[in-house]
Amino acid sequence: GGASRAPDTSLFVPVPLKPGLGGAAEEDVGAELTRPLDKGEVLKNLNKFYKRKEIQRLGAENGLDARLFHQAFISFRKYIMESSSVSADLHIILNDICCGFVLLGHVDDLFPFFLRHAKQIFPMLDCMDDLRKISDLRLPPNWYPDARAIQRKIIFHAGPTNSGKTYHAIQRFLSAKSGIYCGPLKLLAHEIFQKSNDANVPCDLVTGEERVFADEDARQAPHVACTIEMCSTNTPYEVAVIDEIQMIRDPARGWAWTRALLGLCAEEIHVCGEPAAIDLVTELMYTTGEEVEVRNYKRLTPLTVLDYALESLDNLRPGDCIVCFSKNDIYSVSRQIEARGLECAVIYGSLPPGTKLEQAKKFNDPDDPCKILVATDAIGMGLNLCIRRIIFNSIVKPTVNEKGEKEIDSITTSQALQIAGRAGRFGSSFKQGEVTTMHRDDLMQLKEILSEAVPPVKAAGLHPTPEQIEMFAYHLPDATLSNLIDIFVSLSQVDGMYFVCNIDDFKFLADMIQHIPLNLRSRYVFCTAPLNRKEPFVCTTLLKFARQFSRNEPLTFDWLCRHTKWPLAAPKNIKELLHLEAVHDVFDLYLWLSYRFMDMFPDAVLVRDIQKKLDDIIQIGVSNITKLIRASQSAAAPGTVEVVSEDFPLSRTKKDAKVVSERHGAASTEALSIAVDAAGLRRAKSLRPSRPGSRQEDLKSYGRGSLANRLLREGLLTQEMLRQLESEWQDQHRNGRYGFGSKRDEQRSSKETGKKRK
Repeated sequence: GGASRAPDTSLFVPVPLKPGLGGAAEEDVGAELTRPLDKGEVLKNLNKFYKRKEIQRLGAENGLDARLFHQAFISFRKYIMESSSVSADLHIILNDICCGFVLLGHVDDLFPFFLRHAKQIFPMLDCMDDLRKISDLRLPPNWYPDARAIQRKIIFHAGPTNSGKTYHAIQRFLSAKSGIYCGPLKLLAHEIFQKSNDANVPCDLVTGEERVFADEDARQAPHVACTIEMCSTNTPYEVAVIDEIQMIRDPARGWAWTRALLGLCAEEIHVCGEPAAIDLVTELMYTTGEEVEVRNYKRLTPLTVLDYALESLDNLRPGDCIVCFSKNDIYSVSRQIEARGLECAVIYGSLPPGTKLEQAKKFNDPDDPCKILVATDAIGMGLNLCIRRIIFNSIVKPTVNEKGEKEIDSITTSQALQIAGRAGRFGSSFKQGEVTTMHRDDLMQLKEILSEAVPPVKAAGLHPTPEQIEMFAYHLPDATLSNLIDIFVSLSQVDGMYFVCNIDDFKFLADMIQHIPLNLRSRYVFCTAPLNRKEPFVCTTLLKFARQFSRNEPLTFDWLCRHTKWPLAAPKNIKELLHLEAVHDVFDLYLWLSYRFMDMFPDAVLVRDIQKKLDDIIQIGVSNITKLIRASQSAAAPGTVEVVSEDFPLSRTKKDAKVVSERHGAASTEALSIAVDAAGLRRAKSLRPSRPGSRQEDLKSYGRGSLANRLLREGLLTQEMLRQLESEWQDQHRNGRYGFGSKRDEQRSSKETGKKRK
């Protein structure tokens, strides 16, 4: 905790004040008592007031740092200069100062008026202490009095993927009189819901978009499976299961695990996850006076890291899964697999749950000719897959850091283990798992990553509650919601074991709907809607939802059908498939809002119905994905790999390339020239003109470790661009130029890379 920290005053937005315009109705009393003000004199004296050290010191004592003091003064001066009349007491003092009545008026006498003005435009100055109290997040366990009233038993099931840790926790859940399962994904909640009811343990399902009762009469069952954000902290249970506890450190969602861990009212709490979270959970439970029993699990089937990379898709075997970290890679890999006459299943994050399950079923079915899976790290959780061998197509992944900036970085040990661990699942047809990479030069690095210890989870996420934001708004009625949240986070204090989750998505939505008149509660709910802000169609839909809502016009099924142009046909290319996925997200958004504003989103039943149909249409699209890719590529320029523009790379870090184009396809040759040059293009002998026909192979096999090669794999560079670079380089070389630029350019670029390294 420590002393209260200084607020970030750049977040304080001044409330605009209108200058006083005296009319016939209110005669200027001050002018009657003295005489009209000479505005020139007033200005001189106001500026004198501003420059006085004594006044600046008084300002600071009253919470006005240099920035606020300056803003308040500019506003105060403008107010006086533009008002045709000011209050009598201020008028008299200004008059005394201007007339030089030393005994009567000194410029310092303006301070109380100045401060009064400052507090009107910065209302937070008067209630800093209250604001600090409200945003004090230092004792989260105290937020859950129901949980503190009972002594809970915490059992930590720790182990890697495929060690049976969750299985044991679920067995206990099923044998209890009542229980709650909290997982990170809808798919996982669905699976436990299914498993429980199949075992004749009546269990409900609760996710953001769905409530399914086991009982026909919609009576609550004693067991419930939910997505973790939806768990109830005031319903008592005998057993609670919190899955994937290491996600308590997630920069955006960690708060939900913290809330469940501290707040669930269950006699026994079973947490499952990586051993890296044991210490933090033990520490957190020490503050609640609860003991943690740790049960360690070993992996049930052997997992081997192979000594050779796949190198070519010709070497694929049944049961192989190629893991990609971008949709474009998924498209190009699946297309190349199909070109070899093989069938493959495709799974990535933005597909609807039904489509994911359908693709998984197809891949798992021993009688289906589809024996290869191409997937993103979406397979790391929530799907049961019979995989013999995991092949990492690349080992770098675009991520968003704490500040909300995009980076491309090598995958973490935790991610690599989670994905690699999917091979050779216990009870599947493959008794052992294997893992390797697509490219030879990635294999050593993958081995390094997998052999490192997972760093311990250091802190648990928190986020402001709607009540706290409401109290803030009471004190700062003129601030926008986005600004309130900023001020809240800047003033908030947390213990060392916690951090405040990033609220970028929340603020993005708050700014987007700021101009729509909504009450604070409704505005807050709209801003917590789960949506991908990179989907323009989903964002504009939320905006339309909010606008209708603010006019008190219910959003009907017919309205939604008109807006989404339902019914929709099967997609003919990738762009259409992506749009269908966005429409599916829009239906999700409608359903999510329908549980929070039932009367305004009245047609959930009908919407769920068409969402099912849409899922089926998307399934058709995905099962024909290679046809869609072909259609998209023939429409694009020949030879391009890019089908969808991924909204990164912006900043690259650590072990990866430093030079990146804004858009994959549009990398300018100059931007890449230095990069490719540095990567040793000049030294790549195989690029010299050679036997006709061998060029293709040469391009594939040259300088495996080179940056050019990595850029090719990441889809940032096409073979076509590489050829162009090569011919440009050769031209320049013939002209006696130094590689890709003069010696001076090269020295400059080496200086810059030197700076970057520092």
